[in-house]
Amino acid sequence: MPQDLPALVIQTLKTVYDPEIPVNIYELGLIYDIQVTPEGAVLVKMTLTAPNCPVAEILPNQVKQKILAIEGVTSANVDLVFDPPWDRDRMSDVAKLALGFDLGPPPVPLTKLHR
Repeated sequence: MPQDLPALVIQTLKTVYDPEIPVNIYELGLIYDIQVTPEGAVLVKMTLTAPNCPVAEILPNQVKQKILAIEGVTSANVDLVFDPPWDRDRMSDVAKLALGFDLGPPPVPLTKLHR
C-alpha cells in the first residue's frame, strides 16, 4: 500500500458533493470511518443527512467508484450507516462557514473587557 493512500482517499472524498448541499461529503461529516488495509482495500462507513435522503441510492456508489479509481486501491466497500444519526455538529468549520452557520457566540467587545 502506498503510504499516502489514506490521504488520497480523503482527498478523493472531498471531491464528492451531496447534490443538494454545496459542500463536500467529507466536510459535511458524512464520513464516519475510513480503513485502508496494507493490501489497498478501503472500507468507508458513511451516512446521509437523513435516512430518506433522495441520493441514498446514488451517493454511496459514487463514493465507491471514486475510491476504486485511486491508484493503489484494490477494492472498496462503502457501508451506509445511520447510527449515530448525522447532525450539524459533525460538520467541519469549513462546511459551517460555507453554509452560513454561526461558529459560536459573538466576540465580546473590547470596551466591555476593560470595565
